[in-house]
Parts: sequence; structure tokens; C-alpha cells
Amino acid sequence: MPFSSWFSRSSKNICRFLQNTSSFNQHYRNNATSFVPKLVDTSKNNQKLPPHLFAWTTCLAIAVSAGSLALDSQQQTNSSFCDSRSSSSDLVVKGSYKKAPQELIDELKAICQDKMTMDYEERYFHGKPQNSFHKAVNIPDVVVFPSSEEEVSKIVASCNEHKVAIVPYGGATSIEGHTLSPNGGVCIDMSSMKNVKALHVEDMDVVVEPGIGWMDLNEYLEPYGLFFPLDPGPGATIGGMCATRCSGSLAVRFAFFLNLLTFMDINVVLNFLEEYRYGTMRDNVISLKVVLANGDVVKTGSRARKSAAGYDLTRLMIGSEGTLGVITEVTLRLQKIPQHSVVAMCNFPTVKDAADVAIATMLSGIQVSRVELLDEVQLKAINLASGKFFPEVPTLMFEFIGTEAYSREQTVIVQNIVSQHNGSGFVFAEDPEAKKELWKTRKEALWALFALKPTYEAMIADVCVPLSRLAEVISRSKQEIDASPLECAVIAHAGDGNFHALMLFDPNDEEQCREAERLNNFMVHTALSLEGTCTGEHGVGTGKMKYLEKELGIEALRTMKRIKTALDPNNIMNPGKIIPPHVCF
Repeated sequence: MPFSSWFSRSSKNICRFLQNTSSFNQHYRNNATSFVPKLVDTSKNNQKLPPHLFAWTTCLAIAVSAGSLALDSQQQTNSSFCDSRSSSSDLVVKGSYKKAPQELIDELKAICQDKMTMDYEERYFHGKPQNSFHKAVNIPDVVVFPSSEEEVSKIVASCNEHKVAIVPYGGATSIEGHTLSPNGGVCIDMSSMKNVKALHVEDMDVVVEPGIGWMDLNEYLEPYGLFFPLDPGPGATIGGMCATRCSGSLAVRFAFFLNLLTFMDINVVLNFLEEYRYGTMRDNVISLKVVLANGDVVKTGSRARKSAAGYDLTRLMIGSEGTLGVITEVTLRLQKIPQHSVVAMCNFPTVKDAADVAIATMLSGIQVSRVELLDEVQLKAINLASGKFFPEVPTLMFEFIGTEAYSREQTVIVQNIVSQHNGSGFVFAEDPEAKKELWKTRKEALWALFALKPTYEAMIADVCVPLSRLAEVISRSKQEIDASPLECAVIAHAGDGNFHALMLFDPNDEEQCREAERLNNFMVHTALSLEGTCTGEHGVGTGKMKYLEKELGIEALRTMKRIKTALDPNNIMNPGKIIPPHVCF
């Protein structure tokens, strides 16, 4: 593959990240000498480390995140690892390098021809997440770029035979260490598989390969009056979106109540009765084709909109983060492009007031497709980065869809709700370009935040709670954030209870690293205490593993382990992600 891909994708400086337990720090102080040779040995295997990497190898030995390192190599044995620990938050996931044998390299060359690389720069790029502080000791031994399902099957089968780890690689937009290669092995870059295989306009579905981006897909669908409604970060691919079970700002539930009849024409109501929430990736994937660890290709379902035929393998694979198989084909549910939409913005004195309005709007039965909350820090960053002049106060953004009359009517209703909850500055836009610009501003919020601290990294909380608890979790988190010395911003998909706190920290400042981790822990545990989750849409990867036992319980994790072991007995499929290594049965 051309080396130009190195320059075409953004990457940030490598950072340190400290686990905030004394036992972890003491362990690496005592074992720094033994740990550094692993790094040096890795550099030997990978020709050489860049100068900026070599300089901080000693520091990295005592400053690695408990959630960002990788796992003990279970590919040497099928037995489970049962680490003793005081709690799951003390879990330290370690990496173990196994070099890909030359026999495997030769087999991959026969399969992929020139569609593979062992170039150090390309391997290093694929071994480091582009939007995340998570790091691993090792990088892939080889990166392959299959162009067909058959090639993927052969690649996986060969890796399984040699018991060498594989890591599927999509748009590299994930932020929880999903694409780390802690055991080395083979990175399967799916970017060459980006075709639309079939579009069924009358059925409102499409069959695509996993490497196509959601934005590219929507450009393809627009002439047909259709679109795929999920909208995660720019650059995300359909395969990666399936793997992480992502959502975005359009996951809001559509609500329809009888009281709509009091102010709507009955024909308008009937036109929308068949509508439903856009939902998450889980709700918008009809079926998949997946290559299992032994190379078998499994089709998880038909194109029928519903089926009661056997186990729901589609939902099993969605959110499995490449630990059960490699997705090679996706059949997606599509939606009609709304006839009309209105985008509105309004301001509030506190984030709690804004969250209260979001909840009141959802409970009112109004058909709102998006409700996004941004705090004053985020607005300040947006203004600085883009030259805008938004009021730097907590802000809500809405989108209403339907007919022109209906959208405007909903806008007026929400304006009244806003006025009853300390809101002000209510404005709205109907011009297509103005609406597009507003949502672009929201989508680029993370990059705007880096304008405040260009050399810093961002730790991003991704908690989600029942909608009725959203105001409480945001309010409690905001109090903690405001008392912190770190620059932090709050963004929420307020319509479905999901909010993000973006915490900027200097990766070279141990105190700031610990503070970012403390804030993240506080928000996760607060959400869990409110019957929420540690991750609403970003997935587990390596970063959220330590919270799963508290959220789900050990029996749920053991069940996951049994499934993983049954489908991937050699533990080659993206090892070290989702299931903590202490889980055994």
C-alpha cells in the first residue's frame, strides 16, 4: 500500500497514562528494568523505533494505563487466566509478543500478493489509535489489505493454524484501544472492501462491504431519497460501527402519543405512525456475513425485516469488537430523507436546566430526531477553533423533522418548553446550508476542543443512564469537573441519556493523568449507581474492561467467555478486548 496513507490520516503525539493505584505504580517501579527490554526487543523485531519513541521507553515502563495495555497471550494455551485482585478496577492487562512465523508470512504473501506490507511506519501507524491516548507495547508484524471475503477467510484460517493474533481495522476512529495489537500478529485493514453490493430501493435496504464510510454511503444514497441514519464521528466505517455497536446523535426515540391528535391533522399523524426510533447500530443492521476464527463464513440472517429463525447471531456479532469474527458484509436498514427539517438552538444558565428541557421535550411526545447538549467550555472551544460567536453558555441543539408545517409546529412547542425552564436565545434555521453548518460544528467538537490545548490528549467519558437520571448524572459530573484543574467539556446526546465528558490532560504530567483518570472513574461509577452503563456508544476495547464486572456481574462475563472460547478456541480474534483476563469458568 502507498506510504501516502501515513500522511493522509491525522495522529497525535504519543502520551503516557498512569493507572492510579499504588500497587500498579509500585509494580512497574520494581520491574522497570525487566519491562524496558521488552520494548527494546520489540524495536529490534520492528527494525528500529523512531527517535521520539526511543527517548521515552523508560518512562513508558512506569506510566502505562491499566486499560490501554494488552493482555496475556492466551494464544499459547486454551486455559483461562484467573488473576487474583482486590477489585476489577485494579485489573492490569499485560501484553505478550509472539512473532509471526515466516511460514505464515509466506502464506499471506500468496493470498494477498502485493496487498500487504511489513513497512515499519505503516505497521506503527496501524498499531496506534489515531484518536485515543491508549497505547500498547507492540505493533502488528504485518498489515494486510484484503479485497474480498475469500481473501479474509484464507487470511484468518492461516492465522488460526499458526495461532497468531489478528486485529480487524476499519476507520481507526475508535477511542478505547480497539485496534491495538498488543500481541503483535496480523492487522487486517478492511479499507479496500468498500463497495455497495446491492441497493433495494423498494425494500429500503442496502448490502455493503465493511470498509465503506457512513458519510460516503449517504452520498451514494442521496439521489434515491434514502439515507442511513446513524452519524458517529467523521471517518467511521460501517464495519467498525457494527463492531462497536455505535450510535450517534440520531439514536433518539421517536414518540407518538394520542395527545398529538389534539394539535395535528389526522392525515399527518397517519403518515408518521409507521416511523420508529432510528436507534443504534443494533437496530439498523438486518444481517451480516462474518468470517469466524477457523475461516468459516457465516451468514447471520436473511433480508427479511424480522425473523424468529434460530439464535440471533446478528446481534451477537454487533458490538463484539472483532473478538468473535471479522465482518465482511452488512445489510442495512435505510430511511427516507425527511421531507423537511428545522434546527434550533437555545441557551441556559446551567447544564441541569438544559438537561431538564431535553427530558421534558422527550416526554412531551414531540417527534425530535436530535437533542444535543453542549456546555460553556465546548462553546468556547468551538468559537476559538472556527471563528464563530455562539454565546458561551450551556446550549441545546434540536432537530425536528416531518412536513414543513409539522416541523415548524414542533419548533414552537419546544420554544414554549424552553421558556418554562430558564431558557433564552431560542433561534432556528431552515436553510439547508445553515443547518449543515450547525451540525458540522457539533460533529467537530472534539477537534475544536483541542484548540484550547493543542498539545494535550483527551480522555473521553461515555456514560449513559436512563433518561430520567440524565440531569442528575450531568449535574453531579459537572460539579466535579468544574472543581478540577483540568480543562473539561461536556457534550450529551441528551435525547437518549448518553453524555460525554472530554478531559484534556498533558500526557507528560503525571498529576494531570491521574486527575483525568479520577474524573473518568467518578463519572462511570456515578452512572453505574444510577443503573447506567460505562459506555453508551464507544465500546469496551481495553479502556472500559475494568468496569464490566461491576456493571454486568461475573456470571455475565463468564457467559461471554464461554461464547468467546467456543468460537475462538485459540484466542486469535482481537485478543485482550472486552473480556478481562481474570474471568474464568
